[in-house]
Amino acid sequence: MSRFRALLGLASRLPTVTRTLLRLRPPQALAQLRHMFFGARPPVQLAAEKSPRLAEVRCTSFLGPPRHIRVSRAPLAVELLGRRHALGPSGIDWRASQYGPLFEYHLNEHAFLRHEAFTPVERARLVNDWIQQPRLGAGWDPHPTSLRLLAWGKLLLTPEALPGEPGLRESMCLALADQAESLSRSLEHRLQANHLLSNRIGVVWAGLLFEGGQADVWRAQIPALAAELALQVHADGGHEERSPMYHSLILENVLDLLNLAQASPRATPEFVALLRDVAARMLSALALYTRPDGRIALFADSAWGVACEPASLFDYARTLEVACERTNPRSGWLAESGYARLVRDGFDVIVSLEGPRPAHQPGHAHCDALALELAVGGQGFVGDTGVFEYQPGRRRDQARATASHATLELDAREQSELWAAHRVGGRARVDRIVYEASGAVSGRVTGWGRAAASHARRVALEDGALVVVDRVDREGTAIVSRWPIVPGWRLERVTGGVLASCEEEDVRVRVELPEALDWEVERAPFFPTFHQERQRDVLVGRGTGPLEATLRFVRVG
Repeated sequence: MSRFRALLGLASRLPTVTRTLLRLRPPQALAQLRHMFFGARPPVQLAAEKSPRLAEVRCTSFLGPPRHIRVSRAPLAVELLGRRHALGPSGIDWRASQYGPLFEYHLNEHAFLRHEAFTPVERARLVNDWIQQPRLGAGWDPHPTSLRLLAWGKLLLTPEALPGEPGLRESMCLALADQAESLSRSLEHRLQANHLLSNRIGVVWAGLLFEGGQADVWRAQIPALAAELALQVHADGGHEERSPMYHSLILENVLDLLNLAQASPRATPEFVALLRDVAARMLSALALYTRPDGRIALFADSAWGVACEPASLFDYARTLEVACERTNPRSGWLAESGYARLVRDGFDVIVSLEGPRPAHQPGHAHCDALALELAVGGQGFVGDTGVFEYQPGRRRDQARATASHATLELDAREQSELWAAHRVGGRARVDRIVYEASGAVSGRVTGWGRAAASHARRVALEDGALVVVDRVDREGTAIVSRWPIVPGWRLERVTGGVLASCEEEDVRVRVELPEALDWEVERAPFFPTFHQERQRDVLVGRGTGPLEATLRFVRVG
């Protein structure tokens, strides 16, 4: 009945659905249909003769879990994505439906089990509790299964992470083998993108973690993983979904697999070299995504604390002897991935130069074409809005909307046709992109639909200032220019613009505002991480096209 209602809901917005479905890859569309009518494949149980043995390898120490994971005691509980969940001795609710699907995924990924606050005995109890549960629910979906394979494997490979009680490692290995085989038969071709990549990493991880039995079959998926990495990780190192957070999550998975591959006699030198190259390129892109304060830019469903911090990833890569150079922030351009960075004279700006990507799966895209994040004197000044949740509703829509990014909203229309929590119908188009090594970048975005207006923007560092020139040629276009200010700045109206003072550091910025727009300071939400909302100031200018407006950001003192 629920699938029938879902079909009726799709039929009611057929044009939007059609614009969405036309971008799917044919195998992806077929997999979507199969899943819609038949659901997920059930878990499998390997025959005894196919059960592999845990390989004896010694890996470099893995990273600890990310910052959003917290553990409290008396009573024992874990906090994930800002939501607290009890882990009491009387049994654990692994469904946790009250917090939504994303929380259930994170709970069942089991990355939290590696938190240092747990004792080996507590970890064993939690693992055993999970193994004894019925093989139902989202915990057996391919994505959490993929990441749980890595989490359990890292526990098994980390000395003293688990107690030496008889039978624990054997039961974990048997359960892991069933999960790996179930995953290998349920790859998420219907979703593609980071889900499919995590699936392929998980299967190959199991092939290297074990020996004998079915491990050889899982390890035979290495060429498919290599092909997927070639598709999803651009030559410039950026991941195809353009999200700094998902880029960081995938990078850690790649580094973990490299860690195991370097220690395993069953991994070929060619495969190790491939992983090294992918990791090095992704680290180069991560350097561009990393703000002066060491945190990732918040474009495209990014939130702080969900992935490991960039500095930790660079340190981890160095222990694995990956060739990477983490230098001071510098200008650069990821031509395929659609980001540019300009750095000079205390100004540091990251610009988004693409519409929703990839075409077949833009589920984490926002309306942020030509938006930017700006730091002055090492302090974030103009920032993206981030993400509060993945549940459909007001906050999800707000985080993705054009109005939540430092760009122009034209005719009160979204740049792209966003719907549901992760769907995009019509897409904004960005063209005329020019990156100048001297310190400038420009492009033009045209919104979705035949009647959509175009917005051209040039961002340049010149004469000790950041200069942003916006142009809208079409007459009668209603224009709203928004500049979300990072919390911690005090704004004061002065002649010709605004004087901003950082409350924590002695940094001041004068923003010279164009008279062609009527300016005011408004308040709007800021979602730095999941389930956290703060208020911040937004500079808002309103007017009518045609327009050519120049904003100058000048550091004072």
